[in-house]
Amino acid sequence: MSDDKKETLSGRKTLGVRTTVETGKVRQSFSHGRSKPVLVERKKKRILKRGDEAGPTAAPQAEAPKPAAPDVKVTKPKAAPRKAAPRKDDGGLTQSERDARQEAVKEALKKAEEERRVAAEEARKRADAEKAAAEEQEREAREAKARAEEEETARKKAEAEEKAAKQLEEEAKRKKEQQAKKPSAPAKKPAAAAPAQPDEAAEAPKRLREKDKKKPAAAPAKPARRMDERRKGKLTVTRATGDDEGRTRSLASWKRARQKQKASQQTQVEGPKKSREVVVPEAITVQELANRMAEKAAAVVKVLFNMDVMATINQTLDQDTAELVVTEFGHIIKRVSDSDVEIGLTGDDDRDEDLVSRPPVVTVMGHVDHGKTSLLDAIRSADVVAGEAGGITQHIGAYQVKVPSGDKITFLDTPGHAAFTQMRARGASVTDIVVLVVAADDGIMPQTIEAIHHAKAAGVPIIVAINKIDREGANPDRVRQELLQHEVIVESMSGDTLEVEVSALKRQNIDKLLEGLHLQAELLELKANPSRDAEGAIIEAKLDKGRGPVATVLIRRGTIKVGDIFVAGAEWGRVRALIDDRGQQVKSAGPAQPVEVLGLQGTPSAGDDFAVVENEARAREVSEYRQAQLRQKRSAAPANFESLFSQLKEGKAEEYPVVVKADVQGSAEAIGSALESLGNDDIKVRVLHSAVGGITETDISLAKASQAAIIGFNVRANRQARELAEAEGIPVKYYSIIYELVDDVKAAMAGQLGPEIVETVIGAAEIRDVFTAGKAGRAAGCMVTEGVLRRAEKARILRDGVIVYNGKINNLRRFKDDVEEVRNGLECGMTFENFTDIKQGDEVQVYSEEEKERVL
Repeated sequence: MSDDKKETLSGRKTLGVRTTVETGKVRQSFSHGRSKPVLVERKKKRILKRGDEAGPTAAPQAEAPKPAAPDVKVTKPKAAPRKAAPRKDDGGLTQSERDARQEAVKEALKKAEEERRVAAEEARKRADAEKAAAEEQEREAREAKARAEEEETARKKAEAEEKAAKQLEEEAKRKKEQQAKKPSAPAKKPAAAAPAQPDEAAEAPKRLREKDKKKPAAAPAKPARRMDERRKGKLTVTRATGDDEGRTRSLASWKRARQKQKASQQTQVEGPKKSREVVVPEAITVQELANRMAEKAAAVVKVLFNMDVMATINQTLDQDTAELVVTEFGHIIKRVSDSDVEIGLTGDDDRDEDLVSRPPVVTVMGHVDHGKTSLLDAIRSADVVAGEAGGITQHIGAYQVKVPSGDKITFLDTPGHAAFTQMRARGASVTDIVVLVVAADDGIMPQTIEAIHHAKAAGVPIIVAINKIDREGANPDRVRQELLQHEVIVESMSGDTLEVEVSALKRQNIDKLLEGLHLQAELLELKANPSRDAEGAIIEAKLDKGRGPVATVLIRRGTIKVGDIFVAGAEWGRVRALIDDRGQQVKSAGPAQPVEVLGLQGTPSAGDDFAVVENEARAREVSEYRQAQLRQKRSAAPANFESLFSQLKEGKAEEYPVVVKADVQGSAEAIGSALESLGNDDIKVRVLHSAVGGITETDISLAKASQAAIIGFNVRANRQARELAEAEGIPVKYYSIIYELVDDVKAAMAGQLGPEIVETVIGAAEIRDVFTAGKAGRAAGCMVTEGVLRRAEKARILRDGVIVYNGKINNLRRFKDDVEEVRNGLECGMTFENFTDIKQGDEVQVYSEEEKERVL
């Protein structure tokens, strides 16, 4: 079946095309004599009319209708004609006839609307077809013109080549005739070789003509095309085939163009500037500040230049200058300091629903030889789980006991109370209950009084264990009465302190003591959250020869596991192993459980805080900060009372703590009364501990915990105490005359408040003009109105009675000379250090400061 007889699904014939395309080849000319052949297709125009069958039209283009908007009048089809019936007949129609008539009207309107739409669509198509025909006609006209130009160019080139061939042929004939006229010279070579050159010259035009005959009509343009292609360089498939018009753009080229367009749009249209929270430490470089603000370093340098601060990208800025820069760029500053590395180290408070009960932590304290060790052995033998009395309990100083009721109690063995006081000093006391062991035959002794002071300072309840009731001369009532002198009232004397009479040697009433501990723990409602990172305190630490640094840790809350990264004081490490109080390795340890931790980088101090952190970088950061603090503290250790309390002034302390040790009780009481009467409204003396006897390690630890001074009256410190005091930097003063002691303490209290600073205004001036002053920025032209202006003194600028600058005078000049002072009634110029916001009418005051010793 031919194309014109094909039918579509609708039954209509398709619009066939009969030879509607004519092909040909033309030569396209370019500049510099370049050209190339182009394949051209000429399409015949078809005019489609409604209702006509598809078929080729051979009408010339000149006869084609002129493209114009379709002149089709689309009118709304009229509804089906109604027969005008008399009004009187309407009443004779039934309801069904009226409904049928309405349906017929609706159907007619719908059909008319569809015909109108189809007519409009056909009109639009005809308009598009006529417009396309017009554009095709215009394009064919352009192509015909270009083809004619190319044919003319090709004809001229062919004539030039033919002319050159004729000239070459004539030149060959002329040379042949000239050679024939010359006399022939005797030839040594065969005669057949002589006429070879004239024959080649004669044959050249002939070969050229034969070659021209074999070439097609467009052949003369091929040499020029090859020359153009060599001149253009790289030969591609598109250029070889001459299909430049049909070339499509590559995907890579399209992507590059899109990226370039997006970049230009982003450069031209900038969105609203985003405000960021910029974290600024105490010192930061310009480059780092620019990076944190996501700004260019050059822009930051420019802002600093406008603020009269000459800085490079590697220069360090302080927080105040950095805040001005951050505010200038519209960001929000967040100030941080070096101590901020410890923020969040201990974590937030636990929720009530996460808390579970934990065993109590009990510290056994008392005087030497009052049976403390024997009591601990008796309690350990009451453990229903541990069948052996050995283990590493004494070695690590902490262990857990499971009482017959099934509950667990953690006991701490802290000889000398050093770990206990250091834990109190850091505010991380893990002790819940203190068991005060007092011998019934000896009564209250000096170290017993120290233990009472330690327990009260920690704010934990006390249970008195009156030991050695089996001995002759034991008098428990005497112990109860002596405790009244130290504000410890037992229950048998209508107090709130539980007392238990025990015998550690005969194991008497040990169960009552454990029951009392359990009852006190229930009253305290001790709870902790085990489902978090571990936190606790270092009970003691040592350097083991085979295992390295080892720390005994008591977990306060959370759970520590093998592999955790932790910080202990100024040291950090990764948990390599956990060993419990029985010497067995465990995988984890929960709240109130003592364990030995292996894996530290160094040996921490007893009483240091312990915390598990998220990563090694955080642990290193905290450790480095704490080590730097320790180095600074050692280098600035106070050598006397004045320097000690000058440092305490920074904390604005209102108390002056002291530890007093005397040779007799009367001297100790007298010294305490004299010191307490020295205070005034600004500062008062607080006697932390007053006792009889030599200065011991316990006294040094107590003084270190409270940053107190140690006063010895007719006593001396032992060797261990002296070494500890030197290591910790605790000053120890010895006196034999009470008046000298009182005078030194009074001076130390005045040193704590700091010297009294007296300010004297020595001169004043009025700024009458402001002018630029080269590198200095801006200078003030002043008239001295009072006193003398000295360059070496401090100065302040007042604007409407408000101080806007307080610093130093940078330059002071009279005319062009630098001077040291300018007196009243004279004019001068001055610049100020790091300040250029000078305005006319400001007042300059020059003043001097003098420190005077404060007297109580």
